[in-house]
Amino acid sequence: MRDPELPDAMPDFFSAAIMFAGINLMWIFFVVWVMYGLVPVLVLAVLINHFITRLEIRLNSQKA
Repeated sequence: MRDPELPDAMPDFFSAAIMFAGINLMWIFFVVWVMYGLVPVLVLAVLINHFITRLEIRLNSQKA
């Protein structure tokens, strides 16, 4: 049963979450770059890209 105190439509926080993740990735990349150099940042970016691609493939296969 629906709670009468809740609003009818919930706001969409997806774009805010994506922006927050992007800002966090930028400062994390910057800290890793300062501490270890550019190569680990590039490796980390490739690994994150790989995991996102695997997640996309997995989610698309579950839909089909």
